[in-house]
Amino acid sequence: MPDRINRLREFLEPAGIDAFYITNPENRYYLSGFSGSTGSLLLTREQSYLLTDFRYTAQAAMESPDFQVVEVTDSYAGMILKIFTGHKLHRLGIEGENLTYNQYSTLTKLCEGIEVKPQSDKVEQLRICKDESEVKLIEKAVSIADQALVQTLPLIKRGVAENEISLHLEYSMRRLGAEGSAFKIIAASGARAALPHGVATMKKIAAGDLVTLDFGAVYKGYHSDITRTVAISSASQKQNDIYKIVLEAQMNAIAVLRAGICACDVDLAARSVIEKNSYGEFFGHSTGHGLGLSIHEIPRLSAKDNTVLEPGMVVTVEPGIYLNGWGGVRIEDTVLVENSGCRILTGAPKEELLIL
Repeated sequence: MPDRINRLREFLEPAGIDAFYITNPENRYYLSGFSGSTGSLLLTREQSYLLTDFRYTAQAAMESPDFQVVEVTDSYAGMILKIFTGHKLHRLGIEGENLTYNQYSTLTKLCEGIEVKPQSDKVEQLRICKDESEVKLIEKAVSIADQALVQTLPLIKRGVAENEISLHLEYSMRRLGAEGSAFKIIAASGARAALPHGVATMKKIAAGDLVTLDFGAVYKGYHSDITRTVAISSASQKQNDIYKIVLEAQMNAIAVLRAGICACDVDLAARSVIEKNSYGEFFGHSTGHGLGLSIHEIPRLSAKDNTVLEPGMVVTVEPGIYLNGWGGVRIEDTVLVENSGCRILTGAPKEELLIL
């Protein structure tokens, strides 16, 4: 934690600020280890404050020994003013993407005389490359999702409702040690598989359906993300053909994914395969995204992201084809960027369209 704090402090002088106010829960946890639901951090060039209320002061003291815990009895803005006045500070950096308009208005009103300067993605840039301990936690989250899928596959058959599958996946992940689901589980069957974010419904699975399952686990704050598409009872030639195209696109992206390549070029590697097979207009989202303490982090594997990938970045690779009225296929793995290539963390099989 101290190393992360010191790295963030290096931003203060170039940004022209005396202190940085951290309100994003994931950023707060990353810098302090505090897991309570309410609190914020204030980092000056010399002091580290954790502001929270009476409910969490004891917990904060145990979880965040590198911080001075300050109990907020009135308002966070008032406490910031008190600290700034005591240390004769004048310029406050805030996470502009995280504060609501009302919070910002209250802060600037109560802290009259303090220059408030929004900052963008400062902590997120620190989080972009995972250290060894973070990778191990993500690996555990991936393993939990893999095992949950193995336990759930026997349930997936004709006549079973999508939300029964979703419930079983979540139940299995929790029993395997997950804190919860990484996001609302997608279980979309038949024509609904054409919905990239088709969360589970009461719809019952029918013979001949494709079923897309997109889910992940949270383990000690870190996320996993996996998608697999299966067929029920039998698979048509078209279903098999589209599955093979999506798999080829995914493997083509994974083949080029390594430190030193631009995120947009990984996207191009997947997209070119799908476009070559005349389905380009049916692949409307990016090829992947970073993940860690949040399910969606930077970088994005998209045509608009020129980020050069670095060792320690963890990203998803998830191309898909979606045909309205017919269904869809998506295949997704969680992948660790390394110097000489990448390491696929997801273990669930995908080599061919699985028929259940």
